[in-house]
Amino acid sequence: MKKFLALILALCMVFALCACGQAAAPVAAPAEAAPAEEEIPDAASLVSDAFIDPVADWAQYDEMIAQIKAETDYAKRTELMHEAEDVLMSNYCVIPLYYYNDIYLQKDYVSGMYCNLFQTKFFMYCELANGADTLRINLASEPDYLDPALNSSVDGACLAANSFSGLYTYNADGVTAPACAEGYEVSEDGLTYTVTLKDGLKWSDGSDLTAADFEYSWKRAVDEKTAADYAYMFDGFARTEDGALNVTAIDDKTLEFVLAAPCAYIEDLMAFPTFYPVKQSEVEAYADWETVPGGWCQEAGFVSNGAYVCTGWDHDVSMTYEKNPYWYDADNVKVEKIEYMLSADDTAIFAAYNAGNIDIADSVPTDEVANLLDNPEFHIIDALGTYYAAFNCKSDLFADKTPEQAACMRQALSMLIDRDYICENVGQTGQVAANAFLPLGMADGNGGIFKTDAINEGYYDPYAINNDYEGTVEAARELLKAAGYKFDEDGTLSDETPIQLEYLTNTSSGHIAVAESMQQDFSVLGIEMTISQQDWNVFLEERKNGNFDFAREGWIADFNDPINMLEMWITNSGNNDCQFGR
Repeated sequence: MKKFLALILALCMVFALCACGQAAAPVAAPAEAAPAEEEIPDAASLVSDAFIDPVADWAQYDEMIAQIKAETDYAKRTELMHEAEDVLMSNYCVIPLYYYNDIYLQKDYVSGMYCNLFQTKFFMYCELANGADTLRINLASEPDYLDPALNSSVDGACLAANSFSGLYTYNADGVTAPACAEGYEVSEDGLTYTVTLKDGLKWSDGSDLTAADFEYSWKRAVDEKTAADYAYMFDGFARTEDGALNVTAIDDKTLEFVLAAPCAYIEDLMAFPTFYPVKQSEVEAYADWETVPGGWCQEAGFVSNGAYVCTGWDHDVSMTYEKNPYWYDADNVKVEKIEYMLSADDTAIFAAYNAGNIDIADSVPTDEVANLLDNPEFHIIDALGTYYAAFNCKSDLFADKTPEQAACMRQALSMLIDRDYICENVGQTGQVAANAFLPLGMADGNGGIFKTDAINEGYYDPYAINNDYEGTVEAARELLKAAGYKFDEDGTLSDETPIQLEYLTNTSSGHIAVAESMQQDFSVLGIEMTISQQDWNVFLEERKNGNFDFAREGWIADFNDPINMLEMWITNSGNNDCQFGR
C-alpha cells in the first residue's frame, strides 16, 4: 500500500512539471494509517493441558476410569481420580452451579423416617402419633421405572429402597448395614466375596428368595438387552472365561462373587438398587420382557422383596403400597400403608401439605422457602451431590467449531453465571456455589477428603462475576472471540455471529428460576437463551438421548467415593447425558 501511494505521489510531481504555464496541483495530504487488526487469541492456547476432544478422543477418558478401577494403590488411585476430573472439567460441558443439600416438609406427628447422604429416604420404620395407619407422601411425579435395575432417579431410588431389599442397606446413622445378608467373608487378596444370606428370605408372594435370585439379577443388570443405565457399576467385577459376570449361587444361602481389584465401597454397591434382586419368573412372564425389560413392574401387583409391596397405581395420580408380611424385618414395620401423591407441581404439593392431605412433601415452591426457614416442619439436611447444567457436546451449537473453540464458548457462558444469586435467591437454604463437579466433603477413597475448599480446590472462581463484574464479562467476551464470535461497538454479539440456544428443564419452580437467572446473565453479551419445559419422564428421555443443547442436571452421589461421579461419563454409560465419545 505504501509503495502504491509513493508511486501516485511521484506521478503527480511529473505531471506538475510537465504542465507549463499552469498552476501546480496541490499535493494530497498523507493518508491516515489503517487501524491495526484486533489480535484474536488462538482457542487451542486457552484450553487446559488436560483437554481432550470430548467427541473423537473420549476413549482416553474411558481408559483412565478403567485404570482407576484396576488400581490397588489407594493413594495412586486418588491421584488418578483428580486427573480424571481435570479432563472432565476441561471441556466445560459440565457446568456446576451449587452443591446440594436436601429439603422436605414433614408433619410433627411423623417420626422414624431417615435419609442418607444420597437423598434416599427410608419410610419402613416410620411411626404416626396421630393414630393413622397410612403415611401419605409426595416424592415426585410418575416414576420413570420401578425396576431397580433400570431406575436412575433419586425418587425412583426411594421407591426401590422401600419396596426391594438388597444384600445391604443403610441404617438411621447413614452407614451400611446387612439387609438380606447376614454378612460376608473376603479372601486374603480382597477379590473373592462369600456372602451368607439370612434364613427364611421370601418374595412378597411367599415364595423362597435364594442366592440364585441375586445371581440372576446381577447378570441381568449387566446384560446389554436390559440396557441398565448403571450397568457400568459392575465394571469392577471379574468375568469368567466366557465373559459372564463372575457371580455364583453356591447354594440357596451362599452367594460368591469375584472382583477384578479390591473395592473399598463394596457394601455401598450391595446396598444400591441396581444390585437388588428381581424374581426371574415375574420378569419373564411379561410378554415383551426381552425388548421391554421394565414392563413387568409397570402396573400394581408386581412381586418384590422389601418392606412394602405396590398394591395400587392410578397412573400420574397416585400409588399405594402396603406392608409386606414376608419381609425379613416385618415385625418392626408399624405403618401398614403408604400412599404416594404423584405430582411435580410444587404449588399443588404445597397446598396438599397445608391442607393436611399429605404428611411428607419432598419439594417446596421457591417463593415459599424464605417463609419456612423457621418452621420446625421444614427440614434441611446434608446431601452429597452437585446441581449443574450440561451442554450436549454434539449439539449443532458447536457444528462449525473446533473442539477447542467449543470449549472456549462453553467456558465463556459458565463465567457469566451468577451462582451466588442462584444460591441466595433460588436455593435459599445455604447452598455453596460450585466450581467443580465432585462435591465438597466427598471421601477420597484413601482415608481423606477429595475437596475441602470451595475456592482453592476448584476450576474457577465461582464468585468472579460478583467480585469483578466488568473484568469477568470482558474475559468471557475474549473467549467468545477466540471461538469465532464478533462483537458490535456496544460489546454485544454482532448479528453476523449470534448465539441462540435452548435450555431444557423439567417443570419445577426452582429449576425454572435457575433457568431464568442464567437467561438474564447470558443476555449481557446478547446471547439468547430460550427455556423449554417438559414433563419429568419426557425430560429424562430427551436428555438421555441427547436431544438438547443445554439442560438442567443434578447428580446425587450413589455412594461416597469419587469414582461414582467420574465413571458416569464413560462413553457407554446410560448417565452420559453430555454424549461424550458418541
